[in-house]
Amino acid sequence: MKKMKRNLIVFLVIALALTSLYYWRSNSYSRETLKLEIIGPDKVNIAENFEYLVKYKNNGQSRLEEPKLIFEYPAYSIVDENLLRKEISLEDIYPGEEKTYSFKVRLLGKEGEARTAKVSLSYKPKNLNARFESKTTLTTVIQSVPLTFRFDLPSEIESGKDLTFNLNYFSNIDYPLSNLRIKVDYPSGFEFVKSNPKSLESVEWDIPPLNKAEGGRIEITGRAKVNVGEESIFKAEIGSWQNGEFVLLKEVFKGVRVVKPALDISQKINGSLEYIANPGDLLHYEISFKNIGDSPLTDLSLLITLIGDNFDLTTIKALQADYNSGDNSLVWDWKKIGELQFLDIKETGNVEFWVKLKDNWAISSSTGQEVIKTNIYISQAQEEFETKVNSKMEIVQKGYFSDEIFGNSGPIPPRSSETTTYTIMWQAKNFYNDVDNVKVKAKLSDNVKLTGLIFPEEETLKFTFDSSSREVIWDVGELKVGRGTLNPAPNVAFQVSFTPNNSQIGQMPEIISSAEIIGEDGWTKETIRFSVNGLNTGSLDDIDTAGGIVQ
Repeated sequence: MKKMKRNLIVFLVIALALTSLYYWRSNSYSRETLKLEIIGPDKVNIAENFEYLVKYKNNGQSRLEEPKLIFEYPAYSIVDENLLRKEISLEDIYPGEEKTYSFKVRLLGKEGEARTAKVSLSYKPKNLNARFESKTTLTTVIQSVPLTFRFDLPSEIESGKDLTFNLNYFSNIDYPLSNLRIKVDYPSGFEFVKSNPKSLESVEWDIPPLNKAEGGRIEITGRAKVNVGEESIFKAEIGSWQNGEFVLLKEVFKGVRVVKPALDISQKINGSLEYIANPGDLLHYEISFKNIGDSPLTDLSLLITLIGDNFDLTTIKALQADYNSGDNSLVWDWKKIGELQFLDIKETGNVEFWVKLKDNWAISSSTGQEVIKTNIYISQAQEEFETKVNSKMEIVQKGYFSDEIFGNSGPIPPRSSETTTYTIMWQAKNFYNDVDNVKVKAKLSDNVKLTGLIFPEEETLKFTFDSSSREVIWDVGELKVGRGTLNPAPNVAFQVSFTPNNSQIGQMPEIISSAEIIGEDGWTKETIRFSVNGLNTGSLDDIDTAGGIVQ
């Protein structure tokens, strides 16, 4: 009985297996039934616009139900909506049915890098509960990155000397690059000093969006404290931040050899090694060069280039030098200067020239850090000197009897023992650098008083008067670059009363003394000042001489 029962169970299992096999075969289904492929280029240029075509076909005899297509763009792709993975729920795929989907993309990366796209399609064959999945990939290589990126750096640098070099970049890519950053890896012993534009912790710079045919430059100044004869390698990378990751687009290396300096070059302006210039200054340059090498130097030439729009080049005076207006350069030839013809070990030579700074020049509304530079070349030696320039401030002082602010009263011309009121107006201007702690000062004359009327009213709290010294002070505060020149100037108006006495009859007494504006230049840290003439009863802006003589 037990044996018959076992045989029956075995029979049922075999029958079930045969039935399933028959059903499987009757549906003609296999894992190779669905053909899935990605069609796309093998090679592209960086950021080139192209598309992947995902194509599928049901080669079987069964309907494929609940299909889901998942397409994964390559890493660091630029795509709409910034989604690198797309899931698409498809309609049932019938036998013989085929369809194609398009996925547009731009690839980022450096030249020669491969980027792989992936696609999968999962489904359930009709009358089966199991899900199956087909997968495939396509690899595309970035064949060209038309992005110029290079060091402007000499092959030899002098140990212990300041070195200024450039990193130049230029895009010829048919697509705007954004979220750019440049990173620099300095060799051991290189000490960063400064850069233009300013850096992020000395080694990184954010770059503004870069369109086709646009470029820029980073200027870096540092000092190489490396043993003579050693090879130093500078490395730089330019890339784009994508989804929190730095995508490298190009890298560059530059090897330099550290050599012993043969010449020491120094510069004085008006007798100072650390001179700070003012608009309108006459500058006396003294350039010294000393042979600190191991052998005499002969037949040298000295070239000085003036950098900056601040120089009044019509005022240049340079003994024994030739001036080239095309590049603002002065050249001293060894045939005219004995020390350039033969400079013995530890011997020093000198040249000098004079040039005036302009009183006014175009205002930069962004930097607020005015400088003038001299580039000096002697043989293979080179030095660049940077001189800070103070800002320029002005104060405008005007006086009126007739005005719409306070409405003055009293006799014109003024009469002895009678009171006449006037309006004094101040306007502060600043040109080139930010200036802090700005104040305007002037003194009221005898028989002149403040009435207490001040406009605008909010300036009242910035206004003080010392009864003993009779000094009026307007605390302006901070003046940004271009206040009063590129944008509106701060103004204040205040009313004064004047009661002349008999000793002033027939005269035009002073109402207010010369006004002086004072402030601390935020760039040079120097105190700068400017003053204008005082006002008397006959020099007001709306009163002539006759109207100012006391009766």
